[in-house]
Amino acid sequence: MEETTLQRKTEKIGTVVAKKMKKTVTVKVERQVRHPLYKKTVKKQRTFLAHDEYEKCKVGDVVRIIETRPISRRKRWRVVGIVGLATSVEVETETEAVEGKP
Repeated sequence: MEETTLQRKTEKIGTVVAKKMKKTVTVKVERQVRHPLYKKTVKKQRTFLAHDEYEKCKVGDVVRIIETRPISRRKRWRVVGIVGLATSVEVETETEAVEGKP
């Protein structure tokens, strides 16, 4: 009897926080964890570099990413799809902050 090993691919949902590279986006994934001793809910966040083949993602989009083979030194995730689009107001305020406008 042959044993087959199932490789489970991890999926995460996060927000695109930066798009400064070609075909790469930085995705911030937040999760809530209960503290083992104090039982308080704590927010934890982590950023992942994800491959965006068609460069459709914008800053502020909510995307689904999936674990994949290593694409580069730090890229091990790929964008599967866009769950929610960014509102134009958020993008405008971020660009104004970067440019130094009030």
